[in-house]
Amino acid sequence: MCKCAGHIKGIRVLALLFLLLVWVNLLCSQELSRGDRLTLKIAVMGPGDELYFWWGHIVLIIEDTVTGKAQLYDWGRFSFENEHFYSNFAFGRLLYSCGVSLVNPVVNAYIRSNRDVTTYTLDLPSSTKEELRRFAEHNVLPENRDYYYHHFKDNCATRIRDILDQATDGQFKERFGAAPGRYTLRQHVRRHTWFSPFFDWLLNFLMGQDIDRPITVWEEMFLPSEIGKRIEDFRYVDPAGTERNLVSAVEVLNRAVNRPAVLEVPRRQWPQELMLGLSIAAILVVAMANRSRILLGISQSLLGFFFGIAGSVLFFMTFFTNHDYTYHNSNILYINPFLWAAIPWGIINGLGKDTKKRFVSRQLLKALWTYMVFGCILSMLIKGFPGFYQQNQVSQALVLPFAVVLSFIPDWIRLLFSFMFKKKSPPHWNR
Repeated sequence: MCKCAGHIKGIRVLALLFLLLVWVNLLCSQELSRGDRLTLKIAVMGPGDELYFWWGHIVLIIEDTVTGKAQLYDWGRFSFENEHFYSNFAFGRLLYSCGVSLVNPVVNAYIRSNRDVTTYTLDLPSSTKEELRRFAEHNVLPENRDYYYHHFKDNCATRIRDILDQATDGQFKERFGAAPGRYTLRQHVRRHTWFSPFFDWLLNFLMGQDIDRPITVWEEMFLPSEIGKRIEDFRYVDPAGTERNLVSAVEVLNRAVNRPAVLEVPRRQWPQELMLGLSIAAILVVAMANRSRILLGISQSLLGFFFGIAGSVLFFMTFFTNHDYTYHNSNILYINPFLWAAIPWGIINGLGKDTKKRFVSRQLLKALWTYMVFGCILSMLIKGFPGFYQQNQVSQALVLPFAVVLSFIPDWIRLLFSFMFKKKSPPHWNR
């Protein structure tokens, strides 16, 4: 009896060991084949309402077909609540993060905010999919998730671009790393800002000549939409030597309604800015003709206020921050903090009672605007020399007309004409 019981107990132990081995084997086999269970997608979102959403967004989606779990990995996270956010932003030291969340709530939020949403399903080998999953999980760890954001060199799109290059064993960059891009960085930015005249001008004014050089397709992919454009037809060779499409399916989840479209071709903006500059100049000419001292003085104070702010922001960003795309900006030759001086001088000239002070302020204002004219002309002439190629015609076209009207130049022209057409006395003949 006891002997039989002992056999039964031994059989149970063996059975448990057998089940344990089966369970371990199943876990191992599941781990080895986990890549086959995964579906990887790239989701590209179009522009949003806020300024920092105008260039769109892009994320990586990883779905597990067995568990049904779908996670979204996002390298474009930031928070206004972060410590020293505004000072870090001002000095160009803004920290962005990689985070993970469930797919549906995030995608639905983009759809509710009336943004384009398109997904691209990636055709990758099982081992590559698992490798990318581990890479994404590694990136969201607290010690790895933060990075210093750069609008053109390191953002949510460039991070996804680099992941695609990793997935194709360097073939993505090999294809596009030297291929010439369609536009410069400035032109790409302005394709997205055309509908807002003020911010279109301001951003264009603040960006220096470094973003006007020719770039590659690889560099163009700082924009999410450019990644979507390139991956749809991209083909690569997998580790087994098989050529395959990077994208196996494209699905449009939402189309924005009544949102300004991103221009396919950047528009030429300087003629419109020239018309605005000429309009301001015409108003000033009318004020001068009618001897509207108050209007003329206040107008100059307002111009000094607006361009003084713009010039101060440019001066600060050029010399005191890490915003390297504002460096080497010839706009600072004629729009800079000196223009703040027009505010008090304009007030004195327009509202002052002392005739002598009004005269002095008027001459100082003319000198200030004359400086702006020659600084603007200098910024044009230096383009004839190697190393100067900034496309800042928009700012030049805006300021030159009214600066000429307010400067000493009209006085000089009148003096010249007076000298040239001065009536001469008839000669006296000796009789």
